[in-house]
Amino acid sequence: MTDTPARLTELDRHWRRWLLLAWVVIAAWFLWQRWNAVHWLALSDTDDNMRLMQVRAWLGGQGWYDLRQYRLNPPGGLDIHWSRLVDLPIAGLILLLKPFAGPVWAEKLAVGIAPLLPMGVAMAALAVTVRRLVSPVAWPFAILFLLGCSSTLLMFMPERIDHHGWQLACLAWTVAGLADPKQARGGMVVGLSSALSLTIGLELLPYCAMAGAIVALRWVWERAEARRLTVYGATLAGASAIGFVAFASNANYAMRCDALTPVWLSAVVAGGALLVLLAWIAPENRLVRLALALVAGGALAGAFAALFPQCLQRPEGVSEELARTWLNNVREAKPLYSMPGRTILPIVTGPVIGLIGTIFATWRARRSPTLVPWAAITLFTAFAVAMLFWQIRAGPAAQLLAVPGAVALAWVLLPWLLSRNSAIVRVLGSVAAVLVLGSFAVDPVVRALSSLPAAGVGKSLRIKPQDARTKQVLRAGARCASLPALQALNRIPAAVMFTHVDLGPRLIVATHHDGITGPYHRNGDAILDVHHAFQGDPDNFRTIARRHGATYLLTCPNMAETTVYRARSPGGFYDLLAHGKVPGWLTPVPLPKGSPLKLWRIDYR
Repeated sequence: MTDTPARLTELDRHWRRWLLLAWVVIAAWFLWQRWNAVHWLALSDTDDNMRLMQVRAWLGGQGWYDLRQYRLNPPGGLDIHWSRLVDLPIAGLILLLKPFAGPVWAEKLAVGIAPLLPMGVAMAALAVTVRRLVSPVAWPFAILFLLGCSSTLLMFMPERIDHHGWQLACLAWTVAGLADPKQARGGMVVGLSSALSLTIGLELLPYCAMAGAIVALRWVWERAEARRLTVYGATLAGASAIGFVAFASNANYAMRCDALTPVWLSAVVAGGALLVLLAWIAPENRLVRLALALVAGGALAGAFAALFPQCLQRPEGVSEELARTWLNNVREAKPLYSMPGRTILPIVTGPVIGLIGTIFATWRARRSPTLVPWAAITLFTAFAVAMLFWQIRAGPAAQLLAVPGAVALAWVLLPWLLSRNSAIVRVLGSVAAVLVLGSFAVDPVVRALSSLPAAGVGKSLRIKPQDARTKQVLRAGARCASLPALQALNRIPAAVMFTHVDLGPRLIVATHHDGITGPYHRNGDAILDVHHAFQGDPDNFRTIARRHGATYLLTCPNMAETTVYRARSPGGFYDLLAHGKVPGWLTPVPLPKGSPLKLWRIDYR
């Protein structure tokens, strides 16, 4: 495509204001689209609910470095391994909006708007990357194709206030830094974005490590990249140290492996210092540089293994029973190939197209200055695709990293289609190309394949649709977590309610009652207590409930978690409840007609 027409020049010269306008329009659209969720404070994920409770606690006077959640497992509370960094924009929005909207609506609007902020940050990073590598006027395609990244977009939707959106924004800027022709600025951006991501949480630690490896490989390949390596190493070490001091909770000063604790901080600081040392030595011979990099990496890995052997296993550090009972069954921690076809296709299509695009762009740039940046992003994208076969939670990051490659393909394919003589090819071909490259065609394809007959010619291509039982379970979970259903419990004086692990965080957001636990791995004893209570015999339940000071039992029939209780323990306490066999020491408490919940008072006499 040519950059000479006036409209293209405008997209180049004033791209920032047009990008801002695009973000405002898209953000407004998503707010309108999700307004019902904003109105009902429909925080559907347990982590979103817990994030809001952390903000409420902080604004209510809880200490900056105290991240225990005292509304669960009272009086001691639960140890939450997060940092306060992501609480800042949510709290800021609440304080800003409260004088105009009142406390209730200020909170609702804040959790609706907050996730759209990292979306804007990510959009800016993708625009910068595409401007540097494809064309100064190609950035609108990056924004358009981001809208086709279904898994990524979910992390930016109103009410999705957990930290994943900000980590994806950091990842997008890591890519922009890798594409930066200015060494010092590029190294600083990669180091700073990685440090911010690690301060927020360790979910993207593998990507941060891969980014560092790519920066080091660029120096190995070309000695002149020493300045990028120096600035990257110094920024990564320094910003991580500042992030730890400013945001690490009191609990994260322990030698744990699941957050930016002294364990990972020491590794990051040492790694950054080694990279600065390598760049300072900078031998002329490429093989010598490679050998030094390998020795430094091996020394760092060896020291880590010797000093922190507990971190060589899974970072959560949970017991075998907790892993078997709960953590190994978390859906997002399973590999892509274990998922049904209706899940695989929407997640993997974009990353595969993006990887093809980066490989193609690298080949086209083989005689241009953008060869090395494209090669770096190709490595990064390939790594992201490989991560999908480890855990499906890598989907949002893999889709985000696919955008530059998809834009590179579009920038070549669309002009070719538009130059054809046939109007059908020009119009339909261009539309089809955008739909495919942007992954917009995936959902219609999945629906079409799901509607194929289970026998005959289409059998081999058919994707099994969602069955009735799965729909029932999803509907039950949504209804039980709704604000009207839970707020009906507020007619009862505040008490400790024994309920499911996945309902605990929502319970404390929507009501004045306290719960037992939530799905947070540092609190394995409380999680196991809930499982043991529901899966054991009735007397065992009452013993555990008494120990936790619970005076009510709250259940959600057909919620996903309850299907686990029944499958694992036929004839256990919850299974008996499901069959209407209620012990005499449970007194039913009436709830409004049509309530999806069931409530009993526990009698310990």
